[in-house]
Amino acid sequence: MNEQRDAPYPELKKTHTMAHVGRPWTDFKPPTAAPVWAAIEGLGRYYILVAALDLNIFDTLQRTGPSTVEQLSEELSLPVLHLRALLDAVVTLELLEQVRNVYDLNDAAKRYLVSDGPATMAGLVPVAPGPHENWSRLADTVRQGKPAYPIEDDPAAFYIPLVEGTFTTMHRCATRADLKIRYSAMPEARVLELGAGGAPWSIAILQRNGRATALVNDLHEVLPVARANAKRFGLTDRIECRPGDFHTVEIENESYDLAILGHICRTEGEDGAKHLIQRAFSALVPGGRLILSDYFCDRERKLNPHAVLMGATMMASTTRGFTFTHEEFSGWLRDAGFEALRLIEPIGFQQCFVAVKPAIKGT
Repeated sequence: MNEQRDAPYPELKKTHTMAHVGRPWTDFKPPTAAPVWAAIEGLGRYYILVAALDLNIFDTLQRTGPSTVEQLSEELSLPVLHLRALLDAVVTLELLEQVRNVYDLNDAAKRYLVSDGPATMAGLVPVAPGPHENWSRLADTVRQGKPAYPIEDDPAAFYIPLVEGTFTTMHRCATRADLKIRYSAMPEARVLELGAGGAPWSIAILQRNGRATALVNDLHEVLPVARANAKRFGLTDRIECRPGDFHTVEIENESYDLAILGHICRTEGEDGAKHLIQRAFSALVPGGRLILSDYFCDRERKLNPHAVLMGATMMASTTRGFTFTHEEFSGWLRDAGFEALRLIEPIGFQQCFVAVKPAIKGT
């Protein structure tokens, strides 16, 4: 027997619904506007952080220790009211501490935002989104299928500060990867790093493996960053720099034990990524391994927001760049001939495919 019953707690039925919209007897609640406000505030949040870095706030607080706004105003020669407004905004970003008008670095700022932090991103923040003017033209980019100011028009101007800014993070990722890959135990490993930028992978591998040598490739204008890093770490005599486009530069076949494609495939579109994977396969000795690091989307392109938003960033400023899924990359790796694929995550947000070129049969 179907019996009509009143809903429990009818008083809540009257007081806890959206009566002001004229529907007091329904359970309907409109969705929150929080995602819209988060998007609106996103622009301001980014430029607040860029301004704080530009004004040297984090390095100054590292030097002075906890300081009042008046003390910081004197140190930085900035007006008190404007500086306070910026400092308070950085506090709301959870990148500074503030108690009774005294400001100080928190753990996140000490690690990521002071220029000599152990995982500093201070140089990365201003350049990570690509040319800022492209974001105001994003609708035109989608309409026309190309960005207003593609970084390919002047790649050195963009990539030099980018590879300088990303070196610390990529080097830390490469160093931690040894726990999974064990390149430190390889005998006399020969490393190939295409589109190496500052050569973070080659330097990390050579630091851990005293018998390894490396060939690093990038554009002629970018390679001085790799040379400077090699000199800084005392590895100049073990690193050969070879300038040129990574699609066409001459690379010896079956000569390398490790090949590195570090965050370059997403700049090249599907065809370009496949070509780089095939070049790596040809360059490796039988049994050699490819390490391919990038930001990978899930199959439905919604469960890894960082990779999805990176795809929009690539679309905004490059002529071919997009992010791709784990499934797409694993398919391209297998099509090229690689086997024994596995995915590792040496540090947060930094995933790498490790793939093996089959050994010669009968050996």
